[in-house]
Amino acid sequence: MKVTVIGTGYVGLVSGACLADVGNEVLCLDVDPAKIHTLERGDIPIHEPGLLDVVRRNVAAGRLAFTTDTERAALHGLIQFIAVGTPPDEDGSADLQYVLAAARNIGRHMDDYRVVVDKSTVPVGTAARVQAAIAAELAARGVDIGFSVVSNPEFLKEGAALDDFMRPDRIVVGADDARAIELMRALYAPFQRNHDKLLVMDVNSAELTKYAANAMLATRISFMNELANLAETLGADIEWVRQGIGSDPRIGWGFLYAGCGYGGSCFPKDVKALIRTGHEHGHELRLLDAVEKTNDAQKHRLVTKITARFGDKLDGLRFALWGLAFKPGTDDMREAPSRVVIQELCRRGAKVTAYDPVAMAEAQRVLGGEKRLAYAARPMDALDGADALVIVTEWKEFRSPDFAAIGARLRQPVIFDGRNMYDPTLMRQFGIDYHGIGRRCRRKEEQDGIQHT
Repeated sequence: MKVTVIGTGYVGLVSGACLADVGNEVLCLDVDPAKIHTLERGDIPIHEPGLLDVVRRNVAAGRLAFTTDTERAALHGLIQFIAVGTPPDEDGSADLQYVLAAARNIGRHMDDYRVVVDKSTVPVGTAARVQAAIAAELAARGVDIGFSVVSNPEFLKEGAALDDFMRPDRIVVGADDARAIELMRALYAPFQRNHDKLLVMDVNSAELTKYAANAMLATRISFMNELANLAETLGADIEWVRQGIGSDPRIGWGFLYAGCGYGGSCFPKDVKALIRTGHEHGHELRLLDAVEKTNDAQKHRLVTKITARFGDKLDGLRFALWGLAFKPGTDDMREAPSRVVIQELCRRGAKVTAYDPVAMAEAQRVLGGEKRLAYAARPMDALDGADALVIVTEWKEFRSPDFAAIGARLRQPVIFDGRNMYDPTLMRQFGIDYHGIGRRCRRKEEQDGIQHT
């Protein structure tokens, strides 16, 4: 099947590459010539594990190509995916200018029936606006060409996007047109050979499903962070609490880790957009207001712990920081907690030496003006001359470091762990002053009792 994908960001490029990998002829369009040039020379403009190999393999096979030509893109694919950005507007609502521009370009150039698929995360009612934009362009041309608009929200996790696309747990399709539904079923057939994962619903429900999913996950994170902060006051350990509630099958284990807040391109933006959607329709989503406020406050939690230990003025102090990306497996720093931590430490007079396996180039781009920030080539190198280690992203290579070496290389053996990667009792054994999120260092007799039980 011939497929056009408009947008070569995380969603568009992953979708295009995976669709090509099962035999479709895919043309990816982007209006940014620099992105297309990067792709045409055999590289990719984002970091996503495994994606480069899939892109190169399908380009070599002739199934995947790239263009900036909107007419060529509209004429290529029977199915036209819109996978462009929907950044938050000043009022928190999703900015649909790129979605509607893509729709108008399709209407301006299409020469036969098209299925136009909203893959971008968009508010309820967007499909109707896409429909109107295409219809207006066709009317301006004086032509009568049939088309359908479908909502097909993505559920891709950065760092695991290929696996999520190739082995989806559900494929949501919002449509009311039988022909479009059958074409979408045929397109996704290679990804659901084991059993049918296609959930067909009305367009409005499909659009809301994406926002609801991200808002639910964000709510779980903020809930656990609230409990972690309370646990510190009560002398409880959030890790035991996590295990106690996660083992309940009604709750489950996912997204129950306390930390220094969520970030990225999805959760913050989608929570804001859903709050705004509710407001526009006379519904105040008070729970999501609290989720957002809790997360904003949680990003400052590490700095609060640091100033409690070292004082409000941090002049003359240096901090090693491990992890810049908002999560492991990506170089994405949009809304990353590390940005808040770095800015607050530097504002108080401290210097920061940071390390991240993949995000340092992106950090230099977004934080390039911060003169108190330096970068280390290796994680242990960041510790030299530092008064404490601050952990913000839970990369695998940070899970089991040489704690004795950490204590020796730091000027003071202090760790502020924003992802609760280490056991507080073990840290005490290494003589490290450890500060987690909602963690408690158990006394020896408590530990012995737990092990005996």
